[in-house]
Amino acid sequence: MKIGVLALQGAVAEHMRSIEAAGGEPVAVKRTEQLSELDGLIIPGGESTTIGKLMRKYGFIEAIRDFSGQGKPIFGTCAGLIVLAERIEGQEEAHLELMDMTVARNAFGRQQESFETDLPVKGIDEPIRAVFIRAPLIKEVSSQVDVLSTYKDEIVTARQGHLLASSYHPELTDDFRLHAYFLDMAKEAAAAAKE
Repeated sequence: MKIGVLALQGAVAEHMRSIEAAGGEPVAVKRTEQLSELDGLIIPGGESTTIGKLMRKYGFIEAIRDFSGQGKPIFGTCAGLIVLAERIEGQEEAHLELMDMTVARNAFGRQQESFETDLPVKGIDEPIRAVFIRAPLIKEVSSQVDVLSTYKDEIVTARQGHLLASSYHPELTDDFRLHAYFLDMAKEAAAAAKE
């Protein structure tokens, strides 16, 4: 499975390492033409406003919406989660508007409020190690969205069909099971597309 990592800003190398560890083939995506050869796409953490601006500048908004329209999986982590969301609290304009959820930016506070925890995630046997850095929160989801994990009663991992989102950075640990979960989503989507 070829999994792209949107390489405009953020933890690109770390995601590529995790994809490889999970058995996928990572691709750093810098041009929209590269999307056609991918089985899945990760939108990494970074700064959501900057990522959004760069995506608009390089034509990625429409290109990624088309990619999603083909049922190809997309995984947004931290800022990537914000980029996927239909609604951002206190902000008029969202970015990709693909996932039916409302998110709050920097909901866990600033850099010094960063922390790590073991997080149970639906569909993964043992808790995964999650690193929260100025993490956003999923405030509301529609009935289309499956909540995969919560932390202190707040939603931090969610899935809507072929879309996956996490408030934290799974790529900053040696635990690549969430990437393996995403790889399985890509395999299922590829199999479904062949039918």
